[in-house]
Formats: sequence, structure tokens, C-alpha cells
Amino acid sequence: MSNEFEEPLSDSYRVDSFPKDFGYGVEETDIEESSTSADSKPRILLMGLRRSGKSSIQKVVFHKMSPNETLFLESTNKIYKDDVSSTSFVNFQIWDFPGQVDFFDPAFDYEMIFRGTGALIFVIDAQDDYMEALGRLHLTVSRAYRVNPEINFEVFIHKVDGLSDDHKIETQRDIHQRANDDLADASLDKLHLSLYLTSIYDHSIFEAFSKVVQKLLPQLPTLENLLNIFISNSGIEKAFLFDVVSKIYIATDSLPVDMQSYELCCDMIDVVIDVSCIYGLKEDGSGSAYDKESLAIIKLNNTTVLYLKEVTKFLALVCILREESFERKGLIDYNFHCFRKAIQEVFEVGMSAQRTGPQRLDTPSPKAITQNGTPRSAV
Repeated sequence: MSNEFEEPLSDSYRVDSFPKDFGYGVEETDIEESSTSADSKPRILLMGLRRSGKSSIQKVVFHKMSPNETLFLESTNKIYKDDVSSTSFVNFQIWDFPGQVDFFDPAFDYEMIFRGTGALIFVIDAQDDYMEALGRLHLTVSRAYRVNPEINFEVFIHKVDGLSDDHKIETQRDIHQRANDDLADASLDKLHLSLYLTSIYDHSIFEAFSKVVQKLLPQLPTLENLLNIFISNSGIEKAFLFDVVSKIYIATDSLPVDMQSYELCCDMIDVVIDVSCIYGLKEDGSGSAYDKESLAIIKLNNTTVLYLKEVTKFLALVCILREESFERKGLIDYNFHCFRKAIQEVFEVGMSAQRTGPQRLDTPSPKAITQNGTPRSAV
């Protein structure tokens, strides 16, 4: 493995080594305070019965807490609002709801909360009797849908690490069937539920959250198009655009995602940051664990190469390719330079849209991207 980490070129680019809560501000609020929030960021709601694992998911994904440490978390008794602003693309709030929320309580202004929600994640404990959870799921999504039909409804069938593969599939099929039957009986056939099998003890929870976040990104088609252009002209088999802090991939190319490949890329990010924190910082601990010159190459024993490069101060491109393709590293690096420039254009358009209102996000045209050394148009 080869690593290269240098100090950032300016203080404005500085990113210190990542503590557990790096990049995210956590604020405890009660229902009344949450209801009066004027923040316009997309909102993700974490809901479910008590002890279903909602807070554990939030801590593991966004605060780098060890799964074993979550065993000591206290049960949530207020709404916790987590402001996630780690990148220009991953920019939203997560509201962790206590399991005892009563939708019929007059003090609970569910219309205001659902009206500003982009995604609702309902967590079901797969190791428990989930019939009560299904009843709460139906009540929650039906009320939310009538207030805001644009919400993405996601169901995390959680704690599946203790189940056999056959049991996982059977549980998912049963929950899917029962939930959709309840919706059909309530004439809510147009309401779509996306189901995921998750656990905090493997990468499945990061994969599931990646899918949820991608649905909230208006730039997603543009990013996927750019990644398709990049890999097709560089001899790369698979590429992910990662949020380095959370290990959520905000985009990938159009080829199917192989879970093993995703896990390899996540592990590579961990290795890069850990090694950089040990060897890339100054003696007094100052400096940056991830900066503009961050680069890593890992060659596996099956002729596969993992290649990581910094895109922005919080985003990394992680590629999977064959050794013979990596022999054209100069071509790959040149195409990456064009890709990074196009990503910066997407970022600028997004910032402009926030200031002036929605705009069309056409794919920037990295015309200098080349194939076998021959310039070609990207679109």
C-alpha cells in the first residue's frame, strides 16, 4: 500500500483528524422546540418502537460510535435533532423520535413535522415480535402520507445479524406482505415502502442509509452520469463517491453494487484515515487526516487494485480496477482531474440554487476526459 498525505495548502481547507462527533452538531430538543424550527434543510425522521435500535443506528453511522458501545445508550425520551452538514451533498437533519410518541396527543403537531420531511425511516426489530411494530408502522406512514405524499418511506428490518439467511428472507417477505396488505385495505396502494435488512455490526446499515440519502439528492443523476463517463474512459470496473466521515456513498456508477466491493471500499477509507492520523499529523497532533493531497493505493492478492483520491474536503472517490488497467495510471489521473473539476461545477450550481431557487442540474461536460489518450466529449 502506498499513502500520501500532506498539509493543506491553506487554513480554509483544513480538516482536523476526525473525532467521533466530527462534522455533526447534535441538539436535544423537545417536541415543542422541534415544531418551531425554521431550518429548511431536508429532514429524515427515525421512528419505531422503543428499543428497536434507532439511536444506535444514528450513533454508529454519523458519530463513529462502536456498535458495542451502543449497548449502554439510554432509551430516547425526547426528540433528538441531529444536524448533518458534512458535505455539500449530504446536508440534512435527522430527528430521532422516542418510541412512545402518541400521534393522537394534541401536543404533537404531526402535520408540521411531516410537511417538512424528505424521508421517514421506520425501524423494526427483527428479533422481536413485530406485529405491534407493523401496527405502528401503518399508523405512522398513513398519517404522514396524507400530510405529505412526497415523503420517501423506508423500513429498516433491523438487528438481522442474529438471524439465519433463510430467516432473514422469510422475515422480510412476511413484513412486506403484511404492511402492503394493511395499506391496500386503507386504499393507500400508491404509498410505496422500501425495505432493507440492516445491522450495526456490518456494513448493511451504511448501505441502507446510502440509498435513503441518495433519494434526497437532486444532483444524483448528474453525479451518476459523471461517474459513468469517468469509469468508461478510464478502464475502471466500479467507482463510489463517498462521504468520508459517515462512509455513506452519495453516488455510484450505473453498474450493480456488489456488497463485498462496497465493504472493501469502506475498509479502505478506515485504513487511510487511521494511518493518516498516526503518521500524517505533526508531533503536536495538529494537521489534517484528510486533505487536498490525500491518496491511497491498495493492491490485493487477486490482481485487484483499490484507488482512493480526494474530491473535496469531505468527499472521496474510491475506484476498483484490475492491475492491467492501473498501468495507465497517468490516463486515470488526468481523467480524474477533469472529473473533480466537473464535481466542483455541480457544487457551484447547487450553492447557486440554494441562493436563487431551484435550477436545472445539467451534467457539466468534462470534455477533456480521454480514452486511450484520445480526447473525447463527455456527452
